[in-house]
Amino acid sequence: MDNAASRAQTPAIPSPRDRRRGLWLGFVGVAAFSVTLPATRAAVVALDPVFVGLGRAIVAAALAAATLAWAGARLPPLRLWPRLAVVAAGVVVGFPLFSAWAMREVPAAHGAVVVGLLPLATAAAGAWLAHERPRRRFWICALLGSAVVVAFAIWQGGGSVQAADGFLVAAVVSAAIGYAEGARLVRELGSWQVISWALLLAAPLLALPTYLTAPRELAAVPWQAWAGFAYVAVVSMYVGFFAWYRGLALGGIAAVGQVQLLQPFLTIVASAILLGERIEIATFVAAGLVIAAIALGRR
Repeated sequence: MDNAASRAQTPAIPSPRDRRRGLWLGFVGVAAFSVTLPATRAAVVALDPVFVGLGRAIVAAALAAATLAWAGARLPPLRLWPRLAVVAAGVVVGFPLFSAWAMREVPAAHGAVVVGLLPLATAAAGAWLAHERPRRRFWICALLGSAVVVAFAIWQGGGSVQAADGFLVAAVVSAAIGYAEGARLVRELGSWQVISWALLLAAPLLALPTYLTAPRELAAVPWQAWAGFAYVAVVSMYVGFFAWYRGLALGGIAAVGQVQLLQPFLTIVASAILLGERIEIATFVAAGLVIAAIALGRR
């Protein structure tokens, strides 16, 4: 009996083909998510952070409801709803809300480097929830990369940690747990159904705060803010998860989660192009050190 339980908890080792497919799908998801912080920053310039953080889930839930109805999807078994609630708390509420608050205070490029903690956090969540076991060198290098991230955040904050950094760390923890639990559920529901049901589960709780923080004069909000909101609602909150959750499930949470190492660079470039943010050399150095440290741990 104990041996059977142990085998049930041990994750299957992905085949080389599944690992390659998982990495490619993971890259598609990361490319979609890399514009999230610049788009959020563009939105919160004229929109309330709570409206941006939670309202995007209301829009995505409407898309999810239409998709589920079109596909004729059946309700998930009752035993899966608590796990869907964990996904909803992490990626539907936690990450969007905390990151929106942070983007009111710091540039998107700064947020990108702090979010560089996500690979480490995702691997830790995979070890906790999915019982994955990366090797010791992976953890050592990941911790070194995390130390670089913390040092960079303190340096940019003038020698002290900013409140926005706390929001960003909370966003990272929320996303990591939501990613890991969602990847586990993909094996039973499929990637698009996991995020769809999680959105529908959270939507009733988010409707009131979204309404209360919505702008009273929609036409007064500049189009750039609406464009940023539309991106985070459609791509960041919904479509991007199709590829991301499928990639994590195929290639392994810790392994595919490391594709997020590319996200700081992609976000910094997107911030420069979309927002005209000035990129300091120290930002690239910090992001490069984070990527090098965890990449060495994967070899």
